[in-house]
Amino acid sequence: WHASDMILHIHSDASYLSEPKARSRVGGFFYLGNKDESNANPHPNGPIHVESRIMKNVMSSAAEAETGALFHNGQEGAYFRQILLELGHPQPGPTPIITDNSTAEGFANNKTKVKRSKAMDMRFYWIRDRVSQGMFQVRWSPGKGNLADYFTKHHPPAHHILMRPTYLHT
Repeated sequence: WHASDMILHIHSDASYLSEPKARSRVGGFFYLGNKDESNANPHPNGPIHVESRIMKNVMSSAAEAETGALFHNGQEGAYFRQILLELGHPQPGPTPIITDNSTAEGFANNKTKVKRSKAMDMRFYWIRDRVSQGMFQVRWSPGKGNLADYFTKHHPPAHHILMRPTYLHT
């Protein structure tokens, strides 16, 4: 492995109100790739971590759920950045986080004013702070290329079979 091939990449997604008791689900796909990795790599390296869990709080919108997913996956990513540093693979720049929600991307990059920001969970400002500090670079990409999308939805067996080549390296 070359140092340029040990770059952490994160895909982040959420499904709004998809769980019982008005809960939303967060998904994350974490893998090591190269510095020039494309947003929509159809065959990334195998994951080093996959996140799929129900959010504790009830979100008030899809954008808030997606921002919550960025917050959660960013916190997990901060741990992985430190682990990689300890293993001798410091990250040369901000870790890219891909989201398919333009409002969440705008919030994280401080490009969007949130009209009802008091309703937005204050913890979510953590991701905005880490972007401004250069730890993460949040980018928008269409949902079709978001590798975390698979872990936030319920799928029929046929879809699992269709997706096997993407997530399992056989």
